[in-house]
Amino acid sequence: MTQAKSQPEADLFDGVAQTMDHAARAALAQFSGGLSPITIAQSLADWGLHLATSPGRQMQLAGKGLRKGLRLAEYVARAGLAGETPPPAVEPLPQDHRFTDPAWQKAPFDTISQAFLLQQQWWHAATTCIGGVSAHHEAVTSFTVRQLLDMVAPTNFIATNPVLQKRIMDTGGHCLIDGARHFLDDLRRTLGGDPPAGVDGFKVGEQIAAAPGRVVLRNELMELIQYEPTTDKVRPEPVLIVPAWIMKYYILDLSEHNSLVRWLTAQGFTVFMVSWHNPTSNDRNKDMDDYGRLGPLAALDAITAITGAQRIHAAGYCLGGTLLAIAAAALARDGDKRLASLTFMAAQTEFSEPGELGLFIDEAQIDVIEAMMWTRGYLASGQMGGAFQMLRSNDLIWSRILTTYLMGEREAMNDLMAWNADGTRMPYAMHSEYLWKLFLGNDLAEGRYRVDGRPVSLSALRQPIFMVGTETDHVAPWRSVHKLHMLTSAEIRFVLTSGGHNAGIVSEPGHPHRHYHIATRPEDGAALSPDEWMAVAEARQGSWWTAWGEWLAEHSGEPVAPPSLGNVEAGYPPRDAAPGHYVLER
Repeated sequence: MTQAKSQPEADLFDGVAQTMDHAARAALAQFSGGLSPITIAQSLADWGLHLATSPGRQMQLAGKGLRKGLRLAEYVARAGLAGETPPPAVEPLPQDHRFTDPAWQKAPFDTISQAFLLQQQWWHAATTCIGGVSAHHEAVTSFTVRQLLDMVAPTNFIATNPVLQKRIMDTGGHCLIDGARHFLDDLRRTLGGDPPAGVDGFKVGEQIAAAPGRVVLRNELMELIQYEPTTDKVRPEPVLIVPAWIMKYYILDLSEHNSLVRWLTAQGFTVFMVSWHNPTSNDRNKDMDDYGRLGPLAALDAITAITGAQRIHAAGYCLGGTLLAIAAAALARDGDKRLASLTFMAAQTEFSEPGELGLFIDEAQIDVIEAMMWTRGYLASGQMGGAFQMLRSNDLIWSRILTTYLMGEREAMNDLMAWNADGTRMPYAMHSEYLWKLFLGNDLAEGRYRVDGRPVSLSALRQPIFMVGTETDHVAPWRSVHKLHMLTSAEIRFVLTSGGHNAGIVSEPGHPHRHYHIATRPEDGAALSPDEWMAVAEARQGSWWTAWGEWLAEHSGEPVAPPSLGNVEAGYPPRDAAPGHYVLER
């Protein structure tokens, strides 16, 4: 780990002191849900002290509060006394759909919702643009206040939610009984470690992750799956897909209609997929080098031996794309030219602007995360999932509580939801290294990242590159993904597609309401900013998959007879049928 800290002199009690500190912080982490209370306290103190010494800003905020109060009073007067239907005093943000039901337009609920939105607007002004507050502390403070406001939103309470009141009346109160049953069932499942209700209808290897194939390589960190061809001839360049190990690979092989694997094989490509082992305490010391060596690099060796291909297309999703970029840079450094092209799907290589996920990344927060991992040797899936849920608390927490536990309506399970519930763990050494070196230190983009003890540079990537960003990505914001343009002079075809981090990638042809923008930066061409890129990109309707398939075909040879599944003589016999063993690990 590359921590920018001076290390104390060796002491007889170093081990004991370190153990005591880890234990104390691990207990604190359990109490705080994995968030660092120190980061929150520092942020609130930074904000509060600078606001206290800013009389001009205080005067501005007082004025804003007075004007908003007058706007609300005018709205109430026009609606109540004059019997008008006045324009709202404030409109909700485009992504806020809590007050769209017509019931919120009737008194007194219109006043309640307008008062809440005005208050929310004022608090945003109060927690931003305070001179002297660090950008990180400002973001944490604003986020913390937003979470508190979302907790007390009028939609969350029977007395202030007309839609909920109508539901109670229509059902004679049975919705509350049904909601209580759902709550007790979910509580039982959580305490027992069981999957959410409805997941049983999506069994891995049957309804999902069912594309036919065989495991052709298994090592201590991954299984390599080779999928059966579905065309008489295939392109001579196989496609290797490297998913993130923060998730099960089969988000790219969901149901038959939206499986990227099935779609690729139907386009005449031989597809190989990495399926990661779900680490346990025994894997606590596995680091990024291990994931690169036993993941994409081992897969490339196997694919070369099985197919005889000299050139291979490689695609990485999310953290798998970051790992693929590191591996590709190491191969380029060492003169290995097997990679015909690179595809990065919602994958960051530059972390200076990671988006809202950066709220959970600073020295104090990483210290808490490391303490959580220290006791078990890994980060549990639920601990990371909680952070992602908080980024979209309206949609993923409060809306779910309202719909499921108060209105008594259980959302129907689908394949993407079932996949999302099938979480994985991350080993201590790898995740700590990833957070310090990549997320916090930005070592990869700044030329300090080392593979096998020697630095790698993204400027060495010269293969054609296809990149996908998604419009509403909270994990890998598209403007951050786009920054690879500034780090390599390779040809880059960049696509910005509708949807978020997951649904934007699982965007099969025929999926309704899908669109994307696309533009190509030629090799050695000028690197445009995200806004400049958007101004020249072509807007298209439909799935970005078709654009990718055409691009892969452009960079592939003429079709040939498909290779066999595995290669016994080369030491890669076909083993278990897909989806293999590792994907079933819990």
